[in-house]
Amino acid sequence: MKQKFTNRPGADQHRYRPDVVWTFTVPDNSGTEPQEPLQLLSYLISVLTDQKRTSVKEMLKHNQVLVNGQIATQHNTALNPGDVVKVNFTREFRVFRHRRMQIVYEDDDIIVAHKGYGLLSMGTGREQHTQEETAYSILREYVKWQNPRNKIFIVHRLDRDTSGLMLFAKTVEAKESLQHNWNNMVLQRKYVALVEGTPDPAEGTVRSYLKENSKHEVYSVKEPADDAQLAVTRYRTLRSGGGYSLMEVELDTGRKNQIRVHMKDLGHPIAGDRRYGASRSPLHRLALHAQTLRFVHPVTRKDMNFSTPVPPRFLSAL
Repeated sequence: MKQKFTNRPGADQHRYRPDVVWTFTVPDNSGTEPQEPLQLLSYLISVLTDQKRTSVKEMLKHNQVLVNGQIATQHNTALNPGDVVKVNFTREFRVFRHRRMQIVYEDDDIIVAHKGYGLLSMGTGREQHTQEETAYSILREYVKWQNPRNKIFIVHRLDRDTSGLMLFAKTVEAKESLQHNWNNMVLQRKYVALVEGTPDPAEGTVRSYLKENSKHEVYSVKEPADDAQLAVTRYRTLRSGGGYSLMEVELDTGRKNQIRVHMKDLGHPIAGDRRYGASRSPLHRLALHAQTLRFVHPVTRKDMNFSTPVPPRFLSAL
């Protein structure tokens, strides 16, 4: 017998109660006689047989219904076979909104997010003391809103002034799987960079060993050493103009500041990267963007592939 829920939608938001979420998949009735397209309100009334029509309308009004992961409030929202409808009987579904980050994908195990430039991936002791906002702290607050016991784990980092795609784990199991098998599970990481000048040749590979000095500056050495790490970067020139070139850069290894150092080694530092040799900053930022992230899902083992557009300002500089 189905449980009947009588909590008023939107009430008692401050005391945590576990979410009660029912999930429905819209069936394929193509084998039956032609029917009018399903509308959301009618469909919910047909599956929530213990709920009054007014209660279903209230749940729609209070953001307690998702269709394919998006909040739906319109009664006449069209449904197609295979659409996934979720109803939260406890409270509203939260829509993540932040001016410096966007969630690209989320499931029970991972979050793929787009980080804006100027935002730290994760704070050091100093930033934590001053309570500076970071990508990690933003997502931690988000998952804890869903459940105070929820956690978020950072799997890899981007420099403060690098924008683009980052991967986070929501469970210890997912985190450990990704971190222990990173080189095998990450299938592709592509960046776009706006660099000074025009590289010659236009396409190639940079290979060196990276070391770090006492000022935390990373630099290349040709020969292996005990404290040096092999770094391999492949690049391809996409466009040139106005004294700059738009580069597609792919990492075979993921070392600290690898792209920045290797572009300097080429003689074409990233625009705005004065630390590594740039003379100008036309965008008033480091012109480096993590565009593509492809990896094996740590739990389902599915091939996950995400990509974002080239930042418009990179193109305008050309």
